[in-house]
Amino acid sequence: MPQPRYRDPAAPVADRVRDLLARMTLTEKVGQVNQRMYGWQAYERTPAGHRLTEAFRAEVAAYDGMGALYGLQRADPWSGVTFGTGIGAAEGARVSDAVQRHVVENTRLAIPVLMVEEMPHGHQALDGTVLPVNLAVGATWDPGLYEEAAALAAAELRARGGHVALVSALDLVRDPRWGRAEECFGEDPWLAARFTEALVRGAQGPGDGPGRGPVSYGADRAAVVLKHFAGQGATVGGRNSAATELGARELHEIHLPAALAGVRAGAAGVMAAYNEFDGVPCAANRELLTGLLRERWGFAGLVMADGCALDRLTRLAGGPVAAGALALAAGTDLSLWDESFPRLAEAVRRGLVDESVLDAAVGRVLALKFRLGLFERPYTGELQAPSGLRELSERIARESVVLLRHDGTTLPLPERIRGIAVIGPNADSVPQQIGDYTAPQRPGTGVTVLDGIRAAAPAGGEVGYARGCELVGGDRSGIPAAVALAASCEVAVLVLGGSSARESATRFDSNGAAVVGSGPPVDMTCGEGVDLAELTLPEGQSALLSAVAATGTPVVVVLVQGRPHAVPEDLAARAGAVLSAWYPGPWGGRAIADVLFGAAGPVGRLPVSVPRSAAQLPVFYNGKDHGYRGYVDQPATAHHPFGHGLSYTTVEYGVPRLSRGSVTVSPSGSVPPLTCVVEVANTGARPVDETVQLYVRRVLGGSSWPRVRELRGFARIALAPGERAEVSFTIGTETLASVTRSLEQAVEPGTFEIATGPSADRTSGAALTVGLGQEPSPS
Repeated sequence: MPQPRYRDPAAPVADRVRDLLARMTLTEKVGQVNQRMYGWQAYERTPAGHRLTEAFRAEVAAYDGMGALYGLQRADPWSGVTFGTGIGAAEGARVSDAVQRHVVENTRLAIPVLMVEEMPHGHQALDGTVLPVNLAVGATWDPGLYEEAAALAAAELRARGGHVALVSALDLVRDPRWGRAEECFGEDPWLAARFTEALVRGAQGPGDGPGRGPVSYGADRAAVVLKHFAGQGATVGGRNSAATELGARELHEIHLPAALAGVRAGAAGVMAAYNEFDGVPCAANRELLTGLLRERWGFAGLVMADGCALDRLTRLAGGPVAAGALALAAGTDLSLWDESFPRLAEAVRRGLVDESVLDAAVGRVLALKFRLGLFERPYTGELQAPSGLRELSERIARESVVLLRHDGTTLPLPERIRGIAVIGPNADSVPQQIGDYTAPQRPGTGVTVLDGIRAAAPAGGEVGYARGCELVGGDRSGIPAAVALAASCEVAVLVLGGSSARESATRFDSNGAAVVGSGPPVDMTCGEGVDLAELTLPEGQSALLSAVAATGTPVVVVLVQGRPHAVPEDLAARAGAVLSAWYPGPWGGRAIADVLFGAAGPVGRLPVSVPRSAAQLPVFYNGKDHGYRGYVDQPATAHHPFGHGLSYTTVEYGVPRLSRGSVTVSPSGSVPPLTCVVEVANTGARPVDETVQLYVRRVLGGSSWPRVRELRGFARIALAPGERAEVSFTIGTETLASVTRSLEQAVEPGTFEIATGPSADRTSGAALTVGLGQEPSPS
C-alpha cells in the first residue's frame, strides 16, 4: 500500500500540509493549535525514573494528538520544579522521546508534537547553560558574539529534545521602571534589530533567502519564536501588561524594526504581546497580525499567544468560545495554556469562525513540524550537547561591563594591592547575578564577585567581606562592620544593585509573573511583574555607599542590576569608579574581576540611557527633537547617555568626512551609497577596544517631526597606545530611510547630519543634502 503523500520527505512542504489537512477531523485540527498543558505536568518522577502522567495521556486522547507541549523541561519556583522532581541534562532526551513516542504511537495520524521551551538567556532547564540577560548582551554591542552563543544554546536545547525556543527580543526599554527591562536588548530599535537578526541566524541557521527561514532545520538548530509582538515595552508608567498609548508612527518607528528584522531573517514565529494597540489586544488585532505581519511583511510563520492571553479576550468577546474565534480570525495560530482555543470546534460549528481559517492556522503548525524533520526523525537520538557555551557566557559577561564613571586613577586595581574590602548585598550571591527566567543552579555552580576578586587578587593580598546591608529596606545594622573593614583596606569594592531571584516564597500569577502587591516579594527588585516607581538604590544601599565613602578609602561601585538604577550624582561622585554589570550570569563574578584588575579592559557600552531620577522619565536618547530645555529643578538629560562607556585610556575623534555632500533620491526611492570616514586616536597609555557609533539626524525636510538623533551603525576598533585609525561606514538607503506618512520606509528629501562619536551625546557631524530626482522623460 503506497504511503500517504504527507509521509513522503521528498514532497514539497505545501503538498504535505495539504494532504495531511485533508485527512484530519475537526477535533484533530483543534488539537494541533493547542498548547494547553504545562510540560511539567506531563511527567512525574518516581524511584524507577520519570513516567508520563494520566493527565498527559488524557490530553493527547482528547484531541487524538497534541500540537505543542510547553516547558517539558522548565524549572523554577513558579513551576515548582526542582532537582528533586525535575528533568536534568542526563534525562532530558529520554523523557522528551517518551512524550513523543506516546503521541506518535497512540494517535491515528501519528503527528509529532512540538516541544516548546523557554530560552530567554540559555535553555531554562535544570543543568541548562545560563547566559547573561539580554540587557547585558545589548551592552556588548557585538551581535556576532551573540550569534555564536545563540547557536550553541539552540544546540543544547535540541540535544535535550526541544524544538522551539521562546526568546524575548522585540521589547525595548522605553521606561526602566518596567520589571522586564532585563529581557530587552536596550532602548534603541536599530540596536535591537541587529541582535534580533543575530539571534535568528544563530539559533535557526541560514535561511532560504531574504525573509525565509530554513527549508529544513539542522538537528542542532531550533525554531525561534520572538517575544513580544508588539509594543510591550511601551506600557504606561512602566507597568507590566498595562495599557499602551502608542500612535501608529511610534509603533512603526520604534517598536516594529526589531520584529521586521527578525521576520526578514526568517524567524519561525512571533508571540503576540499582552498589551493592546489602539484598544485592541495584540492577540486579537487583525490589523497587526494579518494586515501588517502577514500581508505587508509576507510573514508565513506561526503566531503564538502569550500565556493565558486569549482568556483575557472574554471581556471583549463575551465568552471563551467567542474569544478563541476572535483570536483565530485575527491571525493567532497557537494558544498557550488558555481555555479558549480548546473550544474552537464549537466556534466553527456555531459559525463564529470559518473552518478554512482554522485550516490555515493548522497548516502553519504542520509546516513547521515538517521543516523540523519531525515526521522523519521524531526522536532525539544520539545528539550531544555542545561545548563552549559556558566560555561564551563568561565572554559576554566580560564584554558587557560598562565603566560609567572613573577618576582616572582608581582602576585598574594596582598589581601590589594588599587589602581589598568587598562589601554589599550583591557581592556573594550567584542567584542575584543571573536574572529572571532562570532554572535552579546546582550547588557550586558559578563565580560570585567576591569569588572572582579573591581568585584574581595578587599573592599575599587580603580580601575581606562584609554584607553591609540587605538588598531592600533601610536596616543599617551591618554598616558599622562594613565601614571598619573599608577603613582597614586600600580599596573598597561595593557590589550593589538589584535582584530578580525568585524564591519559593514568591507568589505568582497564572502566567508566571511575580505578584508583588504593595511591595516587592522577598528580595526581588526586578523581573516579570516586579515594576518600580522609584529607580534610586534602596535606602540601606545608599546609606552603605555614603558611609563607606566617608572613610576616605577609594571606592569602586559595581552595580549588578537588571535595569538602570538612578544613583544620585552626589553619591556617585564620591566613588572613584562606577561600573554597571547587567546580570552577568553565573560566571559574571570572574568577568567583573577581570575588568577590575585590568586583565580585560571595560568595552561595554550603554544600551539604555541611565536617568538621574524616575521623575524625569522618559529619558531615552531618540525622542522627538523639540528642543526642550529641562525642568526647573534638574536637567532633562540622562545621567549617562545611550552608548556611553569609558575605558582605561583616552580616545579622541576627528570630524567625520563624507565622500560626497549631496545625493539624489531615485524614483524608486533609493539613494546611491556614499561613505563616512572618521579618524579615531588612542591618546592614552593603555590599549583600547573602542565602539565607534554612527548617528543620523534629520535637520530639514521630511513628512513628520524628526527625532533628536537615531543610531544607524557602529563598529569596534582595537587601538594600541598612540595609534590612530580610520573607521568607515557605508551610508545608503537603509541608513537614511524614515517612516513616511503612509507608514512605509523611504528616503525623503532634506538635510541630514551624519554624526559619529563614542556616545549619543558626544558626536560631531557633517551635513548631507538629499535631493529629489527627476522622473525619467517619456521616450
